[in-house]
Parts: sequence; structure tokens; C-alpha cells
Amino acid sequence: MAHYDLVIIGTGSGNSLLDPRFADKRVALVERGVFGGTCLNVGCIPTKMFVHAADLAAVPGHSARLGVDTTLDGVRWTDVRDRIFGRIDPIAAGGQQYRVQHPDNANVTVYAGNARFTGERTLEITPNDGSPAETITGDQVVLAAGGRAVVPEVEGIHEVDFHTSDTIMRIDELPRRLVILGSGFVAAEFAHVFSAFGVEVTVIARSGALLRAEDRDVSQRFTELAQQRWDVRLDRKALRVERHDGGIRLHLEGPGGAETADGDLLLVATGRTPNSDQLDVAAAGIAVAPSGHVVVDEFQRTSAEGVWALGDISSPFELKHVANHEARIVQHNLLHPQDLRAADHRFVPHAVFSSPQIAAVGITEQEAERRGIRWVAATQTFGGIAYGWAMEDETGFAKIIADPDTARILGAHIIGPQAPTLLQPIIQAMSFGLDAREMARGQYWIHPGMPEVVENALLNLF
Repeated sequence: MAHYDLVIIGTGSGNSLLDPRFADKRVALVERGVFGGTCLNVGCIPTKMFVHAADLAAVPGHSARLGVDTTLDGVRWTDVRDRIFGRIDPIAAGGQQYRVQHPDNANVTVYAGNARFTGERTLEITPNDGSPAETITGDQVVLAAGGRAVVPEVEGIHEVDFHTSDTIMRIDELPRRLVILGSGFVAAEFAHVFSAFGVEVTVIARSGALLRAEDRDVSQRFTELAQQRWDVRLDRKALRVERHDGGIRLHLEGPGGAETADGDLLLVATGRTPNSDQLDVAAAGIAVAPSGHVVVDEFQRTSAEGVWALGDISSPFELKHVANHEARIVQHNLLHPQDLRAADHRFVPHAVFSSPQIAAVGITEQEAERRGIRWVAATQTFGGIAYGWAMEDETGFAKIIADPDTARILGAHIIGPQAPTLLQPIIQAMSFGLDAREMARGQYWIHPGMPEVVENALLNLF
């Protein structure tokens, strides 16, 4: 039985823990899949590379009203796909090769296989190559094993060929019709990508709006715009799926009764779940929340002595920038057990790279109502600033939510061009205690520039 000073399960943000300060420790690094984790291989990086290509393909649909006539000659899907994974796959392979072969990692043993707990800081590793399982132990264990796509219990779904975000980006040719089951950010982003590439997209939403976790005004606006581009079915329950005419047919129940949605491919985008169950964490005395997330304290410690967790397996945010922050916290706390640092989850932003883009930080209006928080809110449309006027943008806006007494910014929500970039100054203001009045009047704002949509929203507050 091999014993290690440190065992790390997962090579996404978990892989970033190891730097020269760990050179004197014996380390085991366990990965059952592809090195680099979700973000690099099947998440934020490849999807945004597809989104950028889709944004270019969508230009002809917007340029004519500006007096510029452009056409889309075609989309070479395999060229788009192979350019993206031709860059990503070598990074994943190189990361593994570095950990396995580089002299700097002489103290690191890489296990390519599946890990599960059999006792306190004790793990059974089942190698991917079919060789006999091996048991290892560790003084410290870090869980960074991420999550996976959820497949809903719909009759017949396992009898048809369906895709998740893990597989849809590697298909060999574009379908003529794509049915997307789900209404969150994964559905919104892939609907944009494939529709921009000329695919007929149908989006099936269980609720009455797309992106319903966003601020209600943003969700409503996005849903309205989506209905102009895609076949959006709201308040639908998926009953059954079957093969039909070389593709799939999804049987639904909606406000008008029974109906169907036909497509050449089915993308299941109904959420993700942590991989805690696949690690048998209960065998190690590790507490799990009803959502499946491993429970951690402010220092990223689990309920089991010597076991830490970070990223999607423990974080309800399930965002790469959160996982990276938590990795830095765990790294410090492993190296400095007498000087623990707490993770900072006060102002966690997120973005949706669909069309239009969306970005948000802090509370929504509906959350303020639910929590009984006093607030004021103000908006500014893109069309009301000079640069937005130049773009002929008639749908985007920025909303700021603030405390009416202190002017402290409580939340911000932007829908429109470059929303994630425009949100960043607000994240900075919230993080460093700059209130709305100081932010609006205490600096220059370039004119004409898109950040003026934020400036004017701040000014409109008071």
C-alpha cells in the first residue's frame, strides 16, 4: 500500500496546486479522464472558441441595417472544430506528459484511473488500462474531481443517440435540426453557436423563461430575443424520446396539450451534478449536501480530518474562476496550516456567452425581495449611450442594484455586447468598497465608449 504526503483527485484546478514548494512532499495525482479538467477540455475554453466563430458567422444578420451588406459563404464545421481541439488536445496531453516525465515532478506519481474511498484518507484506484486495482493512503487529500452532465429520467432517452456538452462539440458534421433539452447557460450558448452556423434550433424549457436564475428583467429580455431566433417551447415537460426518420422525436406535454419536437440530434443540457457519489465519499466520513456538493468550511476543509475540496465537487457556483480561487486557498492552507486563509465568495460574477451576452454579480431584484433587503435599482440602455447608438443596439441594458442609504452596490446585471467585460469594473468596486456615487463621479469615463452604459446606470440610481 503506497502512502503519500498529499493525494490530489482531479487535474483541473487541482493540478495547479503543485508548485516548487511541494517538491519535498510525496504526491499522488489521480485523473480518470483527460488531463486539464472540464474547463479546458469540454467547458469554458472550447465553448468560447466556438462562440467566437459563431459571432463572426452571425455578422451578416446584423450588418445590413448599418448599410453594410455582408454574406456568409459557409461554415466549415470540421475546420472550426479541428482548429479548436487542435490547440486544446495538445495542452491536455502536454500537461500529463509534464507531470509524468519532467524531472521537476520526480516526487509526483500520476494514476490514470478511477478513485473511490474505502476508509479514512484511503483510496482504491482502478486503472484505466484494466490492470489490478491499487490502494493508496495520504496524510492530506484534496478533492478536485469536478462534476458531470445530468441526464434526466425521460423514457427512451438511453435508447437514442443523444449528446451532452461533453460530446456535442466533436460531432463530424452539422445537423440540419438540433433539439436542445434545457434552458440554462449551456443551452443558451449552444443554441447561439449552432443557429449562427445555420442549424434550425428548438429549445425545450421546463419553466416559463430561459435563464430563469438571472435577474428577472434580463431573463425576460433574453427569452423575448431567443423566441425571435429559435423555436422556443416554454412550460414543457419531456415525456418520451424515440428514434424517428433518421433522427429523434421528443414527445412533450405543454400548455396546449401533447406535442412533439423533431431533430437530427438531441442535446441534453439540463444541468450538472458533482462527482462526490462516484468517489464514495461517505466511506471516508465526508459530509455531502442534498445537492451532492461536498460540504466545506470557509477554509475549504471537509468534515473529514485532512481532506479538502475545491471546485465543482464542492462549489455551488461551479465556475472555473471560483475553482481557481479555491485552489489558491487550499494551496496556501496546505503549506501554512498555522495560518489558514478563508475563501472569499462575496462577489462571485458569472457570464453567459450567448447572443446577446449576459454578465452578473451580486443579488437580483427577486433575491432582494425574498431576503427582505431594501434596495434601489436603475437601468441604462445601450441605445441611450453614444457607442450603443452607433451599433444600433435596441435591446441591451445595464441594471445596477444598490443600498438606498449607503449607495453600496448590491448587484449588477448586464445584457448586451461585451457584457462580461463591462461588468468587471463593478466587480472591482464591490470588492474594494467603492460605492455607486464614488464610482460614477470619482473617475473619468471615456467618451464615447461602451462603459458609459455602466456610468449612466450608476448615475440613474440617485
